[in-house]
Amino acid sequence: MEKLIIHGGNKVHGSIDVKGAKNHALKLIPAVFLSQEATIIKNIPQVEDVFRMLEIVKNIGGKVELLTNNSVAITPPKQFNGKLPKDLIPKLRASLVLLGPLLARYKKVELPNPGGCNLGKRPINFFIDGFKAFGAKVVIKKDAYKFSALHGLKGCNFIFPNISVTGTETLMLAAVLAKGKTILENTATEPEIEALAIFLNKIGAKIYGAGTSTITIEGGNLLEGGEAEVIPDRIEAGSFAILAVATNSHLKITKCNPKHLAVPLKILNDIGVKIKIGNNFIEIFSGKQIKAHGIFTHEYPGFPTDLQAPMTVLLTQAHGQSLIYETIYEGRLFYTDTLNAMGARISLLGPHRALVNGQTKLHGKEVASPDIRAGIAMVIAGLIASGKTVINNIYQIDRGYESIDLRLRKIGAKITRIK
Repeated sequence: MEKLIIHGGNKVHGSIDVKGAKNHALKLIPAVFLSQEATIIKNIPQVEDVFRMLEIVKNIGGKVELLTNNSVAITPPKQFNGKLPKDLIPKLRASLVLLGPLLARYKKVELPNPGGCNLGKRPINFFIDGFKAFGAKVVIKKDAYKFSALHGLKGCNFIFPNISVTGTETLMLAAVLAKGKTILENTATEPEIEALAIFLNKIGAKIYGAGTSTITIEGGNLLEGGEAEVIPDRIEAGSFAILAVATNSHLKITKCNPKHLAVPLKILNDIGVKIKIGNNFIEIFSGKQIKAHGIFTHEYPGFPTDLQAPMTVLLTQAHGQSLIYETIYEGRLFYTDTLNAMGARISLLGPHRALVNGQTKLHGKEVASPDIRAGIAMVIAGLIASGKTVINNIYQIDRGYESIDLRLRKIGAKITRIK
């Protein structure tokens, strides 16, 4: 097992590029199955979750060709036996998105219980109810779900009882090949969804309203091949901005889209951070003491749940009390026990709320990364802590952040990876 060693208490400096958005790449790859031909995906992040998705594609007969400059060409198989690999699906929660295009094109899919981060209760009811609305049959087994639509999917009207990003993307992809019109309501509005629809429309789909709460799809025909480019990762950009503030550093974050981070950047400004924003960069300046601030996670364009853990680390350095209210995932605040072991004073008020008492000095400890976002929070905590921090289980960090140790070393962080 690999681990990260961090010697904290130092500022970072210079500039750091943002890589492609993991959560966009993981939806573009399944979208390839809607096409008759090869699709080239550019700016694909070199992270473990993407590697797992490409493994699944190859396992079920797709052709994957790695190109230069972080690009990949994928050709869907002409036939698929309906079985997704039991050894790979539990490693990747985003594998659920494969259901949409595979069922719509190949008529049957057997899905082992999906995995990924263990963040509270994450049922797949949306997917079951959604595919039933498309006319599919669903059989629930002890260790798998069997979906079938031997006569093809039919367009439908479906209202999500709760906003779901993955649910929106999966049913939108299914609707591209479903016969007739589909209207999805109460849909998620994340930038990755709009970017996915823009690409699909470019190669022949008819999707209207992506990026709003109602999406209409005119479906029925296989799409052409084409080229897609993964948009910048807004969560990575936000994490780097928080890292810069936490270490009181001057850092320029490049190749990003600041418009996708309007709320987090507004909050950083409100707590006293000096920020310069361009079309494709965010520049954080070191400066005065930051103030406490309440954080209420919300679906886009609200404060992202994926930035909640890094922001909580930052608020341990703020003057005063900050209330963190996690509204998306139950149990996503349990990592705060680890921060307390490092010297933070955080009171857990239940599965959704925590009170952060700042300003506290953190001390290096041996910790573990419980999930992707808490993992990068541990990296930030290690960078501001005095002494040495050892982070175990860094596969979780590698799932979402490309070569994080190498990139942070280039901006002055004292971080190394060891076996």
